[in-house]
Amino acid sequence: MEMVVLPGRRARRLRRPSAREAGTALLFILPCLALFVVFRFGPAIAGVVLGFTDYTIGGDTGWVGLENFRRLVDDPTFWSAVRVTVVFTLLSVPLSMLASLGMALLTRRAFRGAKIFRSIFFLPVVTSLVLAGVVFTWVFAEGGPWSSLMAGLGLPAGSWLADSVLVIPALVFVSVWSRFGYGMLILLARLQEIPAELEEAARTDGASAWQRFRYVTLPQLRPALFFVAIIETTVSFQVFDTVYVMTGGGPVRASYTLVYMLYDQGFRYFDLGYASAIGVALFVMTVVVALIQRLTLGREK
Repeated sequence: MEMVVLPGRRARRLRRPSAREAGTALLFILPCLALFVVFRFGPAIAGVVLGFTDYTIGGDTGWVGLENFRRLVDDPTFWSAVRVTVVFTLLSVPLSMLASLGMALLTRRAFRGAKIFRSIFFLPVVTSLVLAGVVFTWVFAEGGPWSSLMAGLGLPAGSWLADSVLVIPALVFVSVWSRFGYGMLILLARLQEIPAELEEAARTDGASAWQRFRYVTLPQLRPALFFVAIIETTVSFQVFDTVYVMTGGGPVRASYTLVYMLYDQGFRYFDLGYASAIGVALFVMTVVVALIQRLTLGREK
C-alpha cells in the first residue's frame, strides 16, 4: 500500500492494480499498439528484406542476396550522392545547432515580447517545406533578391541554384532556416531548468560571461545538445523536400542526395530492390554517425 498526500485533502491510500486490471488495461491498449507496430516497424522490416531482392512493380521478384549492395559499391552515382549528403550534413548540422543555441540564449530571459520572438523563431518549423522551397527558389534565382544583394556588394550575382559550388550552401541556408526553431525550443527548455544559483555563484567568484557559459551553462546543456545533434543529423541525412522542389538534384547532380537517389531508383525507374538497398545503406550510415555522436557529445562522466 502506498500513501499519497494531496494538498488540501486528507491522505488517502492508493493500491496497486491487480493482475486482472492490468490485463484489462493492456487489452484496451493492444489495438493501438498493434497498429503502431505494424505501420511503424512493418515497412522498415519489409524495406530491409526487399534490399536483398530484385523487386520491381508489376514484375517477378527473386532473391538476389547481396547483389544490390555490390551494385552500390560499384556505382559512382551512389558515392557521389554519399559525398553530397555528407557535405550537406557537415555544413547544416553545426550551423543549425549554433543558430538554435544562439536564439535560445537570446530569448531565455523574460523580457517584454519574449514569447512573441520565440513564436516567430519557431514559425519556420511548422511552415511547409514545399512552400518554403518555392519561395527560396525565387529568392536565389538570377535577378532575385539574393542575386540583387550580391550585386550590390560587388559579388557574383548569378543564381546560386545553378552553380554547382554554391547550390549546397543555398540548400543549407534553407535547411537551417527551417530547423533551428526546433532545436531552440529544446535548448530553451533545458536552459530554464538550470538553477540560477549556479550562475550567481560563478558571477560572485568573478567569472566572466564566457567563463559562466563554458563552465556552468554548457555542461548543463550537454544532454540537450546531444539530442538536438541526433535529430539534426538524421534530418540532414534524409533531406529531400527542398532538393526536389528547388534543384531536382542539379545542376549536374551537385545536389543529388542519397534520398533523392532512392526516390529516382524506386519511383522513376521502379527498381525497388535497389532503392531498398540504398535505404539500408542510409540507415547504417545514420546509426554509425549517431554512435560517434554518442561517444563524444553523449558520453557521461
